[in-house]
Amino acid sequence: MKGIVLAGGLGSRLRPLTAVTNKHLLPVYDKPMIYYPVQTLINAGIKDIMIVTGGNSAGDFLKLLKNGRDFGLKHINYTYQEGEGGIAAALSLCEAFADGEPVCVVLGDNIIEKNICRAARAYRHQGGGAKILLKKVPDPQRFGVPELDGRKVLRIEEKPEQPKSEYAVIGIYMYDADVFQIIKTLKPSGRGELEITDVNNVYIERGEMTWDELDGWWTDAGTFESLLRASNLVAETGANNTDDARAAEGVAVKVEGADAAEIGFTR
Repeated sequence: MKGIVLAGGLGSRLRPLTAVTNKHLLPVYDKPMIYYPVQTLINAGIKDIMIVTGGNSAGDFLKLLKNGRDFGLKHINYTYQEGEGGIAAALSLCEAFADGEPVCVVLGDNIIEKNICRAARAYRHQGGGAKILLKKVPDPQRFGVPELDGRKVLRIEEKPEQPKSEYAVIGIYMYDADVFQIIKTLKPSGRGELEITDVNNVYIERGEMTWDELDGWWTDAGTFESLLRASNLVAETGANNTDDARAAEGVAVKVEGADAAEIGFTR
């Protein structure tokens, strides 16, 4: 499985800071924001990584991350998104990079306390389709919200007035190679973008979507409030902790004690 970090966008909710730099280069406690999603992928045993960026600060990612040596990588791949086309449009730029392999996609402003090792192992055993990660939140109407029937996802609704569950779909997704063909069938939403929620709903309609609940805290860092919260959380507990998982063994570890719904499709 290959990894993709989506780090484009205008960061308009963080102006005036983002008038001079990409939001994913802003500090979250003691590290640039982009470090956290990259480490999330590495902890899950994913070493072949693409960074999708854009705007006038794109070259600064190369200056900061270089070839990935500081992360123990042999190299990092980069591509450039022109304009604002949405998350799915940014993902579509990675089709050649994926080269038929499944991908784990992380939004560049998503930061987690622990890791996605268990979910990544389960997805590798799943044999295709897609997996989303969920987290209970006090205000689900601010996020994409899944309607669930046990282990089955019935539908995802973006920022609903009356949420059908207390879960938010966080910005970490796992897809098979079909995702790029699905994106090609999408039509722009009312805001003129290709929406990742529409991608997820196609997988749901096919009966090829599974979900796991994320352990530990999760936050994005796309507003001043959430950026401050993320810094405080990282200062208090750290982030990307692997004490409870054998991260680098993701491909080889046997899934033990998992029920069929966790490692297979729910239909």
